[in-house]
Amino acid sequence: MTSANDAERELRVAVIGYGKGGEVFHAPLVDTTAGLRLSAVVTGNPDRQAAVRSRYPRAEVISSVEELWKRTGDIDIVVVTTPNETHVPLARAAMEAGFAAVVDKPFALTASEGRELAEDARRLGQVLTVYQNRRWDSDFLTLWHLVEDRELGRVHRFESRFERWRPEAQGTWRDSGDPEAGAGILYDLGPHLIDQAVNLFGPVESVYAELDARRGAAADDDAFLALTHTGGVRSHLWMSAVAAQLGPRFRVLGDRAAFTISGLDSQEERLGNGERPDAPDWGVEPESSWGRVGTDADAHEVRSARGAYPAFYEAVRDAVGEGEPLPVELHEVVHGLEIIEAARRSARTGQVAAVEPT
Repeated sequence: MTSANDAERELRVAVIGYGKGGEVFHAPLVDTTAGLRLSAVVTGNPDRQAAVRSRYPRAEVISSVEELWKRTGDIDIVVVTTPNETHVPLARAAMEAGFAAVVDKPFALTASEGRELAEDARRLGQVLTVYQNRRWDSDFLTLWHLVEDRELGRVHRFESRFERWRPEAQGTWRDSGDPEAGAGILYDLGPHLIDQAVNLFGPVESVYAELDARRGAAADDDAFLALTHTGGVRSHLWMSAVAAQLGPRFRVLGDRAAFTISGLDSQEERLGNGERPDAPDWGVEPESSWGRVGTDADAHEVRSARGAYPAFYEAVRDAVGEGEPLPVELHEVVHGLEIIEAARRSARTGQVAAVEPT
């Protein structure tokens, strides 16, 4: 039971947008995080407004961000989960209105925009962070521990894939919009794969990239990135909507052993099915989904670490309420944007591109 004092300590959260991001990834996590209250959802779509009222009857439905900016006494944190090109202006407006802000990936469309937004947060004294939820995937956490414990020895190659079979492009902004406005698979899945690679193996000095639009739309739907980390590891990243057979999610090669795992962490699917992320078995993967460590001659299954998407918003709560560290530091995601920009240059020229501030 929540006491009156506990209720007073709740931080009030408004989610801007109720597409897949708001409905699946943000609202359920906010709603189930102790110390946070889902106070409002901003959407002008009547069907989405009805969906919010049905699932979250205690949350206010607000039709426009202009109305939200006036609620300085009612809201503490704003979550921006809207089309990519709106992330920077909405996050900036939220901070200027006096709110802490969580921004869905990609943080910005360019590294320079990202740095400017980070500087705005510093100048305004506001908490600002980025929803890089794949840091809390079960398979990534498993790999993180294997690398930290040197179970694989010295890693020299990291292979990572987000592949799907969707041979017909949809009419959504992600599938059919302008890449200059953040459409396409590089801006959609690239921030996840790049962020994981950088977190595991450090900064990247150069990129070779192939970006293709194979379904007839302007936006890229099939991409490959080869990253060279300053520490010498090479990361090969695939993202595709046109993979009729899926490769392993991770294949990681070290001088002592390798780690391979297939399939996806189940948290997204469970959220999409309407499950609450405070279920007792949340983040637990079945044995049939575990990866394997070793060599072809001697390999064994390794228990998957428990996936932990709720940890992100717990850290947001503590950063805003207690001044604790951010769950995702801004310089990390700005470097990810530098890598995306280098990838786009490489794809245009067919040459390796240096990663550098722009």
